Amino acid sequence: MSKTNDAEQIAVLSERLKSALHLSIEPIGIAFSDVRPDEIGFFDDPVAEPDSDGRSGRVSAGCVFWMKSVEKTFTTRPQDHGNCSVGSFTHGLLDMSQIAGNNDVAALLGSGWVDEAAVVGIPFVSRKHNFITYGPLSAGEFVPDVVLLRLNARQMMIISDAVDVQIEGKPQCHIVAIAKEQGKVAASVGCALSRARTGMLAHEMTCAIPFALLADTVAKIENAAKIDSEVAKYAAADARRFAG
Repeated sequence: MSKTNDAEQIAVLSERLKSALHLSIEPIGIAFSDVRPDEIGFFDDPVAEPDSDGRSGRVSAGCVFWMKSVEKTFTTRPQDHGNCSVGSFTHGLLDMSQIAGNNDVAALLGSGWVDEAAVVGIPFVSRKHNFITYGPLSAGEFVPDVVLLRLNARQMMIISDAVDVQIEGKPQCHIVAIAKEQGKVAASVGCALSRARTGMLAHEMTCAIPFALLADTVAKIENAAKIDSEVAKYAAADARRFAG
């Protein structure tokens, strides 16, 4: 299949997804690769001054790239993600031995936000890739491994009506690893770490869909949305009998 056909099909799926869920925020694609995607530029915000443990990066955490890529496509390198030890681990960029002594890990453990047993059990991308590319799904500039949505509760309701969803909590970013490595649709209620760094609104949560399942998932979401709409119309009409 040609790159043009790929782009057209991805754009169509994106529009169907946005229409069925009434999304106000563009779905994004995330791709892991060993070769830099053709014609896609690097994320070029300046690198921050390193922390005392050596952590630095172009953003405070990898989840910030979710927000940046709603409007533009770009490629990142492992070091661009380096400020957030947890995100670097979940995305397969650093292993546990490389992050164990970092200040942010110590702060999370010391606060009681997470314990060592929970950290060890966090899903992660199985190997390090040279590049991670992000961009609006509708642009179709690359074929993603994972499609990430930012949703409200009603939109999540429709998705959970449509397909089996693995609901997760903290850290929010590990749902990308679940979708990529396990081939499952996964959602997160969010985490305080990510919300503070990304500025995600209080009502928002995220959902990661393996790209291989996207066409089937979109069809099921469209069907679930239609059924929910019919039920809601019935319930609204029925409720008018109780109007004051």
